[in-house]
Amino acid sequence: MSEAKNCRLAAIQMISGPDVADNLRTAAHWIAEAAAQGAQLVVLPEYFPIIGATDAARLAAREAFGQGPIQDWLAATAQRHGIWLVAGSLPLSADAADKMRNSCLLFDPAGACVARYDKIHLFGFRQGNEAYDEAAVIEAGQQPVAVTTPFGRVALSICYDLRFPELYRGLGEIDLILMPAAFTEITGRAHWEILLRARAIENQCYVLAAGQGGRHANGRLTHGNSMIVDPWGEVLDRKLKGPGVVLAELDHARLSHVRGKLPALAHRKL
Repeated sequence: MSEAKNCRLAAIQMISGPDVADNLRTAAHWIAEAAAQGAQLVVLPEYFPIIGATDAARLAAREAFGQGPIQDWLAATAQRHGIWLVAGSLPLSADAADKMRNSCLLFDPAGACVARYDKIHLFGFRQGNEAYDEAAVIEAGQQPVAVTTPFGRVALSICYDLRFPELYRGLGEIDLILMPAAFTEITGRAHWEILLRARAIENQCYVLAAGQGGRHANGRLTHGNSMIVDPWGEVLDRKLKGPGVVLAELDHARLSHVRGKLPALAHRKL
């Protein structure tokens, strides 16, 4: 591949609900807005097509990889706008009949799915009346994924993965980390921005974080604060709460400058 190109990045922030059709219509609006502002890579949040539903409803929305109305919509949308489109995550079929995979898919401008990542780290949390146990209904992925694109080497990950820096270290040198998420307000307020900026600094790469951000139909509050962080840890753009678009440029001159003045990646010993 020839030298990687700069890229206009966009993170879509949503407050998805339990109705898939409604969520797709909302996503379509914000994708069109991002494309109109010149975005070439657009990332949707975790569970963009369905959140706040019962486990049974999410299982019912599962699709087999490579077929299904959500995947068809993603392919057609990427092709319509001529963009790289990342399905932050959607429910796909699992090996176990009573579980699903929480999967991130990357579509190219021709509408082809060129990469799939299944969430490896499954969230568990309990504080007061708020409790989560993703392992009860989600089958964990096993394989880290980085894909080479015209704008550099991109690592796919989802939400809770952010807390495990070895996931990204194991992928070697990367130019961009994608972080679609539905961070809770409690954990997000405490740790979200700190972790995003740390992953950018230690890997000397861009981080694009697309979150769910607000009060959902079932009462759940997600943190939002979608942002794009540069390799020096500077936040280039952000949106705190509510639906919208976050935009910034992935600049390879900036990557080279940061890595040149502080060659930490070349100094690794382990």
